Amino acid sequence: MNTGEVSARDAWDPVQYARFRNERTQPFHDLLAMVERRPGMRAIDLGCGTGELTRHLHETLGCAETVGLDRSPAMLARAAAFAGNGVRFVQGDFGDVGDARPLAPGLAGPFDLVFSNAALHWHGDHHDVIPRVASLLAPGGQLVVQVPMNGDHASHVVAASVAREEPFASALGGHVRTFGTLAPEAYAELLWGLGVAEPRVLARIYGHVLATSADVVEWVRGTLLTDYEARLSPDLFGAFVARYREALLAVLGDRAPYFYAFKRVLFQARWPA
Repeated sequence: MNTGEVSARDAWDPVQYARFRNERTQPFHDLLAMVERRPGMRAIDLGCGTGELTRHLHETLGCAETVGLDRSPAMLARAAAFAGNGVRFVQGDFGDVGDARPLAPGLAGPFDLVFSNAALHWHGDHHDVIPRVASLLAPGGQLVVQVPMNGDHASHVVAASVAREEPFASALGGHVRTFGTLAPEAYAELLWGLGVAEPRVLARIYGHVLATSADVVEWVRGTLLTDYEARLSPDLFGAFVARYREALLAVLGDRAPYFYAFKRVLFQARWPA
């Protein structure tokens, strides 16, 4: 994957992302239920998005402080409405954890809870990322994460295929979006190797009933396709979406309603005190 030849802008659109708000929210609630609650925790939500769920996490767990971290200015502009009373939002890239740079100016660990819902998969090799994220934890702290595991679904496979077609391949500089998600058993082995005696790892398929198979295009426009939108001109991205729609529906067929099966991995791990 070559990402060095094409600069990327912020293409996250809170309105587009919220089109399937209810479907995207359920994994958050399932993940939140996995947290071992302790009063007065200091928590960080990596990839906090629009911040509404970060506020819910803070209030549900009774945290003393919760920091929402995201690299998208558009998302953080929405998150500002949920700040205050122990919750704050900062711009930063948690892909840099463990490097010489801090998460964000004035933001440092340790944290009692590192929480991340549908964000860590955007960052590299998880054999490398998970230990670096865990380094933010205080002794006895816990890491609670949900990542999509749907890279083998047609919605993702077709996007990668279109990115390899011209004129998109040249405009993207050879970039094709891949994700760092591991198999569920690999997370269990990785966490155990990091000193977690009893990691909890769940694999779950969320079934989303969409009005038509064409709605899958709108779903991924709020997530996966933002990576291509950030790297293409508006006109070329419009052509990319049109070609993607054509190729995807050739695979899925024109179906109404459409059952979109979406696989995810959820895990919780507490480190020794």
